[in-house]
Amino acid sequence: MGNAQSGNAPRTLAAQERRFALALLAPALVLLLAITTAPLVYLLWNSLQHLDMSMPWLAGFAGLDNYTKMGGDPRFWNSLWLTVIYTSSTVALQIVVGLSLALLVLRIPKGQGILRVGAILPIVLAPVVVGLFWRTLVLAPDVGLVDLVTRALGLGSYNWLGDPRMALISVIAIHTWQWTPFAFLVLLATLSTLPEDIYEAARLDRAGPWQRFVYITLPLIRPAIVVVVIMRMMTALSAFAAIFAATGGGPGSATEILNLYAYRTSFTELNIGYGSALAVVLMIVTLIISYCMFRLRRPR
Repeated sequence: MGNAQSGNAPRTLAAQERRFALALLAPALVLLLAITTAPLVYLLWNSLQHLDMSMPWLAGFAGLDNYTKMGGDPRFWNSLWLTVIYTSSTVALQIVVGLSLALLVLRIPKGQGILRVGAILPIVLAPVVVGLFWRTLVLAPDVGLVDLVTRALGLGSYNWLGDPRMALISVIAIHTWQWTPFAFLVLLATLSTLPEDIYEAARLDRAGPWQRFVYITLPLIRPAIVVVVIMRMMTALSAFAAIFAATGGGPGSATEILNLYAYRTSFTELNIGYGSALAVVLMIVTLIISYCMFRLRRPR
């Protein structure tokens, strides 16, 4: 009888610990559900409704009408195409420039700490501040820093944010400038941990710099590159504040990526149902891309 009681004691203690852990976890779990799951469910519900504040008498259940409407909406396809261009361009530039800077700085024995601190500065700035900074000081016609340089070189003056052809390039440059330091810092930290003996063996085998980079460096830092691509791609897909502060999505719809189109539709045109459906599509695209990128992290 005593042995049975002593055997039940650990199980009772384990059950009490589980209940105590659940009691500690419950408030955070409830808060997480309240601020994430509940809004997503509400967004999905709104996307199935006719919610046009300019015509409230037409409110009601729409089913999949908001989603089928996108098929014949040229503005949706334009915003989706701009999102693809914006995301792929900014992520590719951040990886290429960040990796190039990391390889360069790695060869500098002194002053790396100062360079790391300086690289953090664009990241800590709020995207709205970055957008306004570029709009008023860097890309402003006639008085902006870029215009001063182009005129000094005899290339003339340009309306960087007012020209539909230049506006998308400008917002890509803004996003790349702010977030390239993130890729630089991650890749620099990864490169600094690579074993030197592998490179020494490659030199003994008469492998050139390009061969060492392609066949040794890139495979070793591949997991870090994939992580950077995933994080930067998710940020680019949800970009809003910097573009809104710099161009507002204009001129016209030249920089209206899908996130901005959903915002304009919901809060400017007051068509909340269709805007919610656009936001759901953006969320699905982000999840699919993230899933595919996470699969690339698996070692071959």
